[in-house]
Amino acid sequence: MGKFTALFFLVMFMIGTDTFLISPLIPTLQAEFGVSTGHAGWMIGAYTLGSALFALIAGPLSDGWNRRTVMLCGLLGFSAATALCGFADGFWTMCLLRFLAGVSAAFTAPQVWASIPAVMPASRIPKTMGVAFSGLAASQAFGVPIGSWLAAAHWSVPFWTIGAASLLLAAAVFRLMPDVKPAAAPPGGRAAILRRYAPLAASSRARSGFLAYLLLHLGSGASLAFAGKWMADRFALPVGQIGTVMMFLGLGTLLGSLLGAYPARKLGRANAAAAGLALIAALYVLGPHLGSLPAATALYLLIFALLGMVFPVIMEALTSLNASIRGTISSLANATMNGANTIGAWISGLLYAQLGGYAAIGLFSAVCLLLALGAFLAGGVLAERAPARGGEAAAKP
Repeated sequence: MGKFTALFFLVMFMIGTDTFLISPLIPTLQAEFGVSTGHAGWMIGAYTLGSALFALIAGPLSDGWNRRTVMLCGLLGFSAATALCGFADGFWTMCLLRFLAGVSAAFTAPQVWASIPAVMPASRIPKTMGVAFSGLAASQAFGVPIGSWLAAAHWSVPFWTIGAASLLLAAAVFRLMPDVKPAAAPPGGRAAILRRYAPLAASSRARSGFLAYLLLHLGSGASLAFAGKWMADRFALPVGQIGTVMMFLGLGTLLGSLLGAYPARKLGRANAAAAGLALIAALYVLGPHLGSLPAATALYLLIFALLGMVFPVIMEALTSLNASIRGTISSLANATMNGANTIGAWISGLLYAQLGGYAAIGLFSAVCLLLALGAFLAGGVLAERAPARGGEAAAKP
Protein backbone atom coordinates (compact mmCIF):
# COMPACT_ATOMS: atom_id res chain seq x y z
CA MET A 1 0.00 0.00 0.00
CA GLY A 2 2.96 2.30 0.53
CA LYS A 3 3.60 2.30 -3.21
CA PHE A 4 0.20 3.90 -3.83
CA THR A 5 0.83 6.55 -1.18
CA ALA A 6 4.16 7.45 -2.77
CA LEU A 7 2.64 7.45 -6.25
CA PHE A 8 -0.19 9.79 -5.28
CA PHE A 9 2.23 12.11 -3.48
CA LEU A 10 4.47 12.32 -6.54
CA VAL A 11 1.60 12.97 -8.96
CA MET A 12 0.35 15.88 -6.86
CA PHE A 13 3.90 17.12 -6.34
CA MET A 14 4.49 17.20 -10.10
CA ILE A 15 1.21 18.97 -10.86
CA GLY A 16 1.81 21.48 -8.08
CA THR A 17 5.34 22.18 -9.28
CA ASP A 18 4.11 22.89 -12.79
CA THR A 19 1.28 25.15 -11.66
CA PHE A 20 3.44 28.10 -10.64
CA LEU A 21 6.69 27.12 -12.33
CA ILE A 22 6.62 30.24 -14.50
CA SER A 23 6.23 32.66 -11.57
CA PRO A 24 9.98 32.93 -10.79
CA LEU A 25 10.77 32.68 -14.52
CA ILE A 26 8.67 35.67 -15.58
CA PRO A 27 11.60 38.15 -15.77
CA THR A 28 13.60 35.71 -17.90
CA LEU A 29 10.72 34.74 -20.20
CA GLN A 30 9.59 38.34 -20.48
CA ALA A 31 13.00 39.24 -21.90
CA GLU A 32 13.15 36.09 -24.02
CA PHE A 33 9.82 36.68 -25.75
CA GLY A 34 9.82 40.48 -25.66
CA VAL A 35 6.46 40.66 -23.89
CA SER A 36 5.23 43.50 -21.70
CA THR A 37 4.75 43.17 -17.96
CA GLY A 38 1.01 43.63 -18.40
CA HIS A 39 0.78 40.54 -20.62
CA ALA A 40 3.43 38.34 -18.97
CA GLY A 41 0.96 37.04 -16.37
CA TRP A 42 -0.88 35.13 -19.08
CA MET A 43 1.95 32.61 -19.20
CA ILE A 44 0.69 31.62 -15.74
CA GLY A 45 -2.95 32.30 -16.48
CA ALA A 46 -3.05 30.05 -19.57
CA TYR A 47 -2.27 26.97 -17.43
CA THR A 48 -4.82 27.79 -14.74
CA LEU A 49 -7.42 28.74 -17.39
CA GLY A 50 -7.11 25.32 -19.05
CA SER A 51 -7.37 23.60 -15.69
CA ALA A 52 -10.33 25.74 -14.58
CA LEU A 53 -12.36 25.24 -17.76
CA PHE A 54 -11.97 21.47 -17.82
CA ALA A 55 -12.09 20.77 -14.07
CA LEU A 56 -15.85 21.25 -14.06
CA ILE A 57 -16.37 18.32 -16.41
CA ALA A 58 -13.25 16.21 -15.88
CA GLY A 59 -14.15 14.99 -12.40
CA PRO A 60 -17.81 14.10 -13.05
CA LEU A 61 -17.06 12.61 -16.49
CA SER A 62 -14.30 10.36 -15.19
CA ASP A 63 -16.71 8.85 -12.64
CA GLY A 64 -17.87 6.60 -15.49
CA TRP A 65 -14.39 5.63 -16.73
CA ASN A 66 -11.46 3.51 -15.54
CA ARG A 67 -9.56 5.92 -13.31
CA ARG A 68 -6.25 4.21 -14.03
CA THR A 69 -6.69 4.88 -17.75
CA VAL A 70 -7.73 8.51 -17.18
CA MET A 71 -4.77 9.16 -14.88
CA LEU A 72 -2.38 7.54 -17.34
CA CYS A 73 -3.68 9.54 -20.31
CA GLY A 74 -3.69 12.73 -18.26
CA LEU A 75 -0.06 12.24 -17.22
CA LEU A 76 1.03 11.48 -20.79
CA GLY A 77 -0.64 14.66 -22.05
CA PHE A 78 0.78 16.63 -19.13
CA SER A 79 4.29 15.29 -19.84
CA ALA A 80 4.14 16.12 -23.54
CA ALA A 81 2.68 19.63 -23.15
CA THR A 82 5.13 20.59 -20.39
CA ALA A 83 8.20 19.27 -22.23
CA LEU A 84 7.15 21.12 -25.39
CA CYS A 85 7.07 24.37 -23.40
CA GLY A 86 10.86 24.13 -23.38
CA PHE A 87 10.80 24.44 -27.18
CA ALA A 88 8.39 27.40 -27.30
CA ASP A 89 9.69 30.10 -29.64
CA GLY A 90 7.19 32.81 -28.76
CA PHE A 91 4.75 34.15 -26.21
CA TRP A 92 1.57 32.74 -27.80
CA THR A 93 3.13 29.33 -28.36
CA MET A 94 4.05 29.20 -24.68
CA CYS A 95 0.51 30.22 -23.69
CA LEU A 96 -1.03 27.50 -25.88
CA LEU A 97 1.23 24.79 -24.47
CA ARG A 98 0.60 25.96 -20.91
CA PHE A 99 -3.15 25.81 -21.59
CA LEU A 100 -2.84 22.21 -22.81
CA ALA A 101 -0.78 21.30 -19.74
CA GLY A 102 -3.55 22.75 -17.55
CA VAL A 103 -6.20 20.71 -19.39
CA SER A 104 -4.17 17.54 -18.79
CA ALA A 105 -3.77 18.39 -15.11
CA ALA A 106 -7.54 18.86 -14.80
CA PHE A 107 -8.05 15.22 -15.81
CA THR A 108 -5.15 13.89 -13.72
CA ALA A 109 -5.57 15.41 -10.27
CA PRO A 110 -9.21 14.33 -9.60
CA GLN A 111 -8.21 10.72 -10.20
CA VAL A 112 -5.83 10.87 -7.24
CA TRP A 113 -8.55 11.87 -4.77
CA ALA A 114 -11.09 9.48 -6.29
CA SER A 115 -8.70 6.51 -6.44
CA ILE A 116 -7.50 6.68 -2.83
CA PRO A 117 -10.72 5.20 -1.32
CA ALA A 118 -10.72 2.50 -4.01
CA VAL A 119 -7.17 1.20 -3.53
CA MET A 120 -6.46 1.92 0.15
CA PRO A 121 -7.85 0.20 3.26
CA ALA A 122 -10.40 2.32 5.11
CA SER A 123 -8.04 2.81 8.05
CA ARG A 124 -5.39 4.38 5.81
CA ILE A 125 -7.57 6.64 3.67
CA PRO A 126 -7.27 9.79 5.86
CA LYS A 127 -3.49 9.48 6.11
CA THR A 128 -3.12 8.91 2.37
CA MET A 129 -5.32 11.92 1.65
CA GLY A 130 -3.07 14.00 3.88
CA VAL A 131 0.08 12.74 2.16
CA ALA A 132 -1.37 13.57 -1.26
CA PHE A 133 -2.29 17.08 -0.10
CA SER A 134 1.20 17.54 1.31
CA GLY A 135 2.51 16.84 -2.19
CA LEU A 136 1.01 20.15 -3.29
CA ALA A 137 2.58 22.01 -0.38
CA ALA A 138 5.93 20.28 -0.90
CA SER A 139 5.86 21.27 -4.59
CA GLN A 140 5.90 24.92 -3.60
CA ALA A 141 8.61 24.34 -1.02
CA PHE A 142 10.94 22.30 -3.21
CA GLY A 143 9.63 21.82 -6.74
CA VAL A 144 9.37 25.47 -7.82
CA PRO A 145 12.74 26.47 -6.31
CA ILE A 146 14.42 23.46 -7.94
CA GLY A 147 12.89 24.58 -11.22
CA SER A 148 14.32 28.04 -10.67
CA TRP A 149 17.78 26.63 -10.01
CA LEU A 150 17.57 24.52 -13.17
CA ALA A 151 16.56 27.64 -15.09
CA ALA A 152 19.87 29.20 -14.15
CA ALA A 153 21.37 26.93 -16.84
CA HIS A 154 18.61 27.74 -19.36
CA TRP A 155 14.95 28.63 -18.97
CA SER A 156 13.85 25.54 -20.92
CA VAL A 157 15.55 23.01 -18.60
CA PRO A 158 12.79 23.00 -15.91
CA PHE A 159 10.11 22.23 -18.51
CA TRP A 160 12.11 19.35 -19.99
CA THR A 161 12.85 18.00 -16.51
CA ILE A 162 9.20 18.05 -15.39
CA GLY A 163 8.12 16.55 -18.70
CA ALA A 164 10.60 13.67 -18.34
CA ALA A 165 9.70 13.09 -14.68
CA SER A 166 5.98 13.05 -15.55
CA LEU A 167 6.65 10.45 -18.24
CA LEU A 168 8.35 8.26 -15.64
CA LEU A 169 5.34 8.73 -13.36
CA ALA A 170 3.06 7.63 -16.18
CA ALA A 171 5.13 4.45 -16.51
CA ALA A 172 4.79 3.91 -12.75
CA VAL A 173 1.01 4.35 -12.96
CA PHE A 174 0.87 1.84 -15.83
CA ARG A 175 2.86 -0.70 -13.84
CA LEU A 176 1.59 -0.18 -10.28
CA MET A 177 -2.00 1.08 -10.43
CA PRO A 178 -4.79 -1.48 -10.64
CA ASP A 179 -7.86 -0.88 -12.76
CA VAL A 180 -10.35 1.32 -10.90
CA LYS A 181 -13.55 0.84 -12.87
CA PRO A 182 -16.93 2.34 -11.93
CA ALA A 183 -19.41 -0.03 -10.39
CA ALA A 184 -22.01 1.21 -12.86
CA ALA A 185 -22.47 3.98 -15.38
CA PRO A 186 -23.66 7.24 -13.78
CA PRO A 187 -27.47 7.35 -13.99
CA GLY A 188 -28.85 9.80 -16.50
CA GLY A 189 -25.62 10.18 -18.49
CA ARG A 190 -24.43 13.70 -19.23
CA ALA A 191 -27.52 15.35 -17.84
CA ALA A 192 -26.81 13.79 -14.45
CA ILE A 193 -23.37 15.39 -14.45
CA LEU A 194 -24.97 18.82 -14.71
CA ARG A 195 -27.61 17.96 -12.10
CA ARG A 196 -24.89 17.21 -9.56
CA TYR A 197 -24.26 20.95 -9.31
CA ALA A 198 -27.94 21.79 -8.69
CA PRO A 199 -27.85 21.43 -4.85
CA LEU A 200 -24.93 23.86 -4.71
CA ALA A 201 -26.66 26.40 -6.95
CA ALA A 202 -29.76 26.22 -4.74
CA SER A 203 -27.84 26.66 -1.47
CA SER A 204 -27.14 30.18 -0.21
CA ARG A 205 -24.39 28.82 2.02
CA ALA A 206 -22.73 27.17 -0.97
CA ARG A 207 -23.03 30.31 -3.08
CA SER A 208 -21.47 32.39 -0.30
CA GLY A 209 -18.78 29.80 0.28
CA PHE A 210 -17.68 29.59 -3.33
CA LEU A 211 -17.79 33.37 -3.78
CA ALA A 212 -15.51 33.66 -0.76
CA TYR A 213 -13.27 30.90 -2.07
CA LEU A 214 -13.00 32.73 -5.40
CA LEU A 215 -12.02 35.97 -3.66
CA LEU A 216 -9.50 34.19 -1.45
CA HIS A 217 -7.67 32.66 -4.40
CA LEU A 218 -8.01 35.85 -6.42
CA GLY A 219 -6.06 37.72 -3.75
CA SER A 220 -3.47 35.04 -3.01
CA GLY A 221 -2.99 34.20 -6.70
CA ALA A 222 -2.45 37.83 -7.66
CA SER A 223 0.18 38.21 -4.95
CA LEU A 224 2.10 35.08 -5.91
CA ALA A 225 1.99 35.62 -9.68
CA PHE A 226 4.36 38.59 -9.68
CA ALA A 227 6.31 37.85 -6.51
CA GLY A 228 9.30 36.73 -8.60
CA LYS A 229 9.12 39.87 -10.76
CA TRP A 230 8.99 42.06 -7.66
CA MET A 231 11.99 40.32 -6.10
CA ALA A 232 13.99 40.81 -9.28
CA ASP A 233 13.10 44.50 -9.47
CA ARG A 234 13.25 45.34 -5.77
CA PHE A 235 16.30 43.35 -4.71
CA ALA A 236 18.02 42.71 -8.08
CA LEU A 237 17.81 38.94 -7.56
CA PRO A 238 18.73 36.56 -10.39
CA VAL A 239 16.38 33.68 -11.14
CA GLY A 240 18.32 31.17 -9.01
CA GLN A 241 18.10 33.31 -5.90
CA ILE A 242 14.42 33.96 -6.52
CA GLY A 243 13.99 30.19 -6.39
CA THR A 244 15.71 30.10 -3.00
CA VAL A 245 13.32 32.69 -1.59
CA MET A 246 10.38 30.76 -3.08
CA MET A 247 11.62 27.69 -1.23
CA PHE A 248 11.15 29.47 2.08
CA LEU A 249 7.64 30.53 1.08
CA GLY A 250 6.82 26.95 0.15
CA LEU A 251 8.18 25.73 3.45
CA GLY A 252 5.78 28.14 5.11
CA THR A 253 2.86 26.57 3.24
CA LEU A 254 4.03 23.07 4.14
CA LEU A 255 4.46 24.01 7.79
CA GLY A 256 1.05 25.67 7.91
CA SER A 257 -0.68 22.67 6.31
CA LEU A 258 0.89 20.33 8.84
CA LEU A 259 0.01 22.47 11.88
CA GLY A 260 -3.25 24.00 10.72
CA ALA A 261 -5.52 21.62 12.61
CA TYR A 262 -4.22 22.84 16.00
CA PRO A 263 -5.55 26.44 15.93
CA ALA A 264 -8.82 25.22 14.40
CA ARG A 265 -9.29 22.89 17.39
CA LYS A 266 -8.29 25.53 19.93
CA LEU A 267 -10.11 28.56 18.50
CA GLY A 268 -12.88 26.94 16.49
CA ARG A 269 -13.08 26.85 12.71
CA ALA A 270 -14.65 30.29 12.24
CA ASN A 271 -12.35 32.10 14.68
CA ALA A 272 -9.19 30.49 13.31
CA ALA A 273 -10.05 31.31 9.70
CA ALA A 274 -11.19 34.84 10.53
CA ALA A 275 -8.04 35.65 12.50
CA GLY A 276 -5.84 34.14 9.80
CA LEU A 277 -7.49 35.99 6.90
CA ALA A 278 -7.46 39.34 8.72
CA LEU A 279 -3.78 38.99 9.59
CA ILE A 280 -2.85 37.93 6.05
CA ALA A 281 -4.67 40.97 4.64
CA ALA A 282 -2.65 43.30 6.89
CA LEU A 283 0.62 41.60 5.93
CA TYR A 284 -0.19 41.87 2.21
CA VAL A 285 -0.41 45.65 2.59
CA LEU A 286 2.85 45.83 4.56
CA GLY A 287 5.01 43.42 2.55
CA PRO A 288 5.71 45.42 -0.64
CA HIS A 289 7.08 48.33 1.41
CA LEU A 290 9.85 46.33 3.08
CA GLY A 291 13.31 47.28 1.85
CA SER A 292 15.23 44.36 3.35
CA LEU A 293 15.26 40.97 1.63
CA PRO A 294 15.48 38.97 4.92
CA ALA A 295 12.55 40.94 6.37
CA ALA A 296 10.49 40.47 3.20
CA THR A 297 11.29 36.75 3.13
CA ALA A 298 10.26 36.34 6.78
CA LEU A 299 7.02 38.26 6.25
CA TYR A 300 5.99 36.28 3.18
CA LEU A 301 6.96 33.02 4.88
CA LEU A 302 4.47 33.97 7.61
CA ILE A 303 1.83 34.81 4.98
CA PHE A 304 2.22 31.45 3.30
CA ALA A 305 2.23 29.60 6.62
CA LEU A 306 -1.06 31.27 7.51
CA LEU A 307 -2.49 30.41 4.08
CA GLY A 308 -1.37 26.82 4.61
CA MET A 309 -3.33 26.79 7.88
CA VAL A 310 -6.44 28.51 6.48
CA PHE A 311 -6.93 26.58 3.24
CA PRO A 312 -7.57 23.14 4.82
CA VAL A 313 -10.06 24.67 7.27
CA ILE A 314 -11.95 26.30 4.41
CA MET A 315 -11.86 23.18 2.24
CA GLU A 316 -13.28 21.17 5.14
CA ALA A 317 -16.09 23.71 5.41
CA LEU A 318 -16.83 23.55 1.69
CA THR A 319 -16.81 19.75 1.46
CA SER A 320 -19.18 19.57 4.44
CA LEU A 321 -21.80 21.57 2.51
CA ASN A 322 -23.17 18.32 1.04
CA ALA A 323 -21.51 15.03 1.86
CA SER A 324 -23.25 13.18 -0.98
CA ILE A 325 -21.54 15.23 -3.73
CA ARG A 326 -18.08 15.80 -2.32
CA GLY A 327 -16.46 14.86 -5.62
CA THR A 328 -18.47 17.52 -7.43
CA ILE A 329 -17.64 20.06 -4.72
CA SER A 330 -13.93 19.23 -5.09
CA SER A 331 -14.14 19.67 -8.87
CA LEU A 332 -15.92 23.00 -8.50
CA ALA A 333 -13.40 24.13 -5.88
CA ASN A 334 -10.55 23.23 -8.22
CA ALA A 335 -12.17 25.15 -11.08
CA THR A 336 -12.81 28.12 -8.80
CA MET A 337 -9.20 28.13 -7.61
CA ASN A 338 -7.73 27.97 -11.09
CA GLY A 339 -10.21 30.48 -12.48
CA ALA A 340 -9.33 32.89 -9.69
CA ASN A 341 -5.60 32.35 -10.25
CA THR A 342 -6.09 33.04 -13.96
CA ILE A 343 -7.88 36.33 -13.31
CA GLY A 344 -5.45 37.16 -10.50
CA ALA A 345 -2.41 36.73 -12.75
CA TRP A 346 -3.98 39.01 -15.38
CA ILE A 347 -4.97 41.68 -12.85
CA SER A 348 -1.57 41.40 -11.19
CA GLY A 349 0.20 42.19 -14.45
CA LEU A 350 -2.00 45.24 -15.07
CA LEU A 351 -1.54 46.56 -11.53
CA TYR A 352 2.21 46.03 -11.61
CA ALA A 353 2.59 47.83 -14.93
CA GLN A 354 0.05 50.62 -14.47
CA LEU A 355 -0.47 51.38 -10.79
CA GLY A 356 2.80 51.53 -8.93
CA GLY A 357 4.12 47.99 -8.97
CA TYR A 358 3.79 45.41 -6.22
CA ALA A 359 2.30 47.78 -3.63
CA ALA A 360 -0.89 48.00 -5.71
CA ILE A 361 -1.01 44.19 -5.89
CA GLY A 362 -0.62 43.95 -2.11
CA LEU A 363 -3.53 46.33 -1.57
CA PHE A 364 -5.68 44.43 -4.08
CA SER A 365 -4.89 41.11 -2.37
CA ALA A 366 -5.75 42.54 1.04
CA VAL A 367 -9.14 43.82 -0.17
CA CYS A 368 -9.91 40.42 -1.76
CA LEU A 369 -9.15 38.58 1.48
CA LEU A 370 -11.26 40.92 3.60
CA LEU A 371 -14.17 40.54 1.17
CA ALA A 372 -13.68 36.76 1.30
CA LEU A 373 -13.80 36.86 5.09
CA GLY A 374 -17.01 38.88 4.97
CA ALA A 375 -18.62 36.41 2.56
CA PHE A 376 -17.60 33.43 4.68
CA LEU A 377 -19.01 34.95 7.85
CA ALA A 378 -22.17 36.41 6.27
CA GLY A 379 -23.02 33.09 4.66
CA GLY A 380 -22.37 31.09 7.82
CA VAL A 381 -20.01 28.82 5.87
CA LEU A 382 -17.46 28.57 8.66
CA ALA A 383 -19.97 28.01 11.44
CA GLU A 384 -19.54 24.80 13.39
CA ARG A 385 -22.31 22.36 12.46
CA ALA A 386 -23.43 19.12 14.01
CA PRO A 387 -23.37 16.29 11.47
CA ALA A 388 -26.68 15.37 9.93
CA ARG A 389 -28.27 11.95 10.50
CA GLY A 390 -26.04 9.25 9.10
CA GLY A 391 -22.92 11.34 9.52
CA GLU A 392 -23.56 13.53 6.46
CA ALA A 393 -24.23 17.24 6.41
CA ALA A 394 -26.51 18.41 3.63
CA ALA A 395 -26.44 21.87 2.13
CA LYS A 396 -29.43 23.95 3.05
CA PRO A 397 -30.74 26.72 0.79
